[in-house]
Amino acid sequence: MIPYRVSQVRRLGPARLTAGLDQHRRLDLNTHYTVHDQLPGQTVDSLIAMAEEVDLRGRGGAAFPFARKLRAVASRARDSETVVLVNAAEGEPASMKDKMLLTRVPHLVLEGALLAASAINARQVVVAVAAGDLAEASMTAAVAERGLSGCVRVAGIPERFIAGEGGALVRAVNGASGVPPGRKTRSSESGVDGLPTLLSNAETFAQLAVLAELGPEEYASVGTVQEPGTVLLTVGGSVASPSVVEVTPGVPLAAVLDLCQATVGDGVLLGGYHGKWMAGADSYGAIVSRRGAAEAGGELGAGIVVPLDGDTCPLGETARVAAYLAAQSSGQCGPCRLGLPDLARAFAEVEDGAPDGPDLVRAAAAAVRGRGACFHPDGSARFVLSALDAFADDVEEHRVHGGCGRPVLDVLPLPITDESDARLVVDWTRCQGHGLCAHLVPELVKLDHHGYPVFMDSGIPSWLRGEAQKAVEMCPALALRIGEK
Repeated sequence: MIPYRVSQVRRLGPARLTAGLDQHRRLDLNTHYTVHDQLPGQTVDSLIAMAEEVDLRGRGGAAFPFARKLRAVASRARDSETVVLVNAAEGEPASMKDKMLLTRVPHLVLEGALLAASAINARQVVVAVAAGDLAEASMTAAVAERGLSGCVRVAGIPERFIAGEGGALVRAVNGASGVPPGRKTRSSESGVDGLPTLLSNAETFAQLAVLAELGPEEYASVGTVQEPGTVLLTVGGSVASPSVVEVTPGVPLAAVLDLCQATVGDGVLLGGYHGKWMAGADSYGAIVSRRGAAEAGGELGAGIVVPLDGDTCPLGETARVAAYLAAQSSGQCGPCRLGLPDLARAFAEVEDGAPDGPDLVRAAAAAVRGRGACFHPDGSARFVLSALDAFADDVEEHRVHGGCGRPVLDVLPLPITDESDARLVVDWTRCQGHGLCAHLVPELVKLDHHGYPVFMDSGIPSWLRGEAQKAVEMCPALALRIGEK
């Protein structure tokens, strides 16, 4: 039986990253070498040449050219020790592809990382993964199977949405708080232990291993000219068969949705919670590739596909995630600390049917875009703004009727944590509208036009626990407490 936390694997095209998984629950080292060849060592120049020939891009969402990262670290290897860092943190709740790789084909990821480490003479490979996850146990076992415990380290880090951001990941691996550093520092210059670090996503290293095994010509025999090879998609939401699907770029998104028996009503989320909503009709005309998604108005990102059926309210689903994204910020800069809560509150106004709701959302999004210490504000704004366009008819229905009559069924996946349950609760029989709470924790509380508090419908982030407790203690009417929803 495949563990319940790992999505089933499906394919549209050849099995490369998922080879052998139709017969085996997990490929241990011996089984791995019955499916894949043992790879000879490569020089850094040959690895760079292969990666450039097929334009291998990072699969974590940003699609940065892997050859450029490899060349940047290699140029510093002559004067410094280096490290290879595999980003398998995958804090995005809607994604399962990296967890699947580490759980079921860990040696494929290791092969790619070790290949790169040998080429740049790295002193260590670090695999960063959510602490306590099944993927951590599988990768730890894979390292032991190879007898590499001295040179490969599996680093379990706290699972948060922003944990996979490059700077946050490096900080977490180095033992600091896993939040973005606030200023741009290239990992190729200073990463793990302050050393030049080759940092890329788990799927990227698995793709590198497949590329080295097949060679550029065979690797590029499938896919498109611009985007050869295969790509992993996590397909969830309103589907009968949630799956990680290996596909060749160029196939219709409709084929992927049909394979997973999706029910598409209002729309499809492409690219995850930093991606974009697409209207249902538009999604069936989209092509699976970075270019194809962009041409259809979407964003392929890290390969997340979440369709919504017609039974759940799409505005309510979006509002849930907007509140979650606001709570997941590190609270280090104004756009995250104040702007994202404002954005979430503004979209809640849209859900409630406020006539000026869309204008409030656009104003809140404009206040955060391009101003954050990391990409979290920009990605969150993109996700929320796309809902206004994709669900324009629903926005109008909520404005006219105060709602669409459909419940919010929690189709979009969010983590279940104790932190999300703790929130500010008011006793309305005591509250006298002093407004002090809004001054103490403006990230969580706003005042309505009567001067009474309006609360964020999300948990209290860890970085705001102290301020929230202070607001409770200083409430003049003793009306405020920390409780559960």
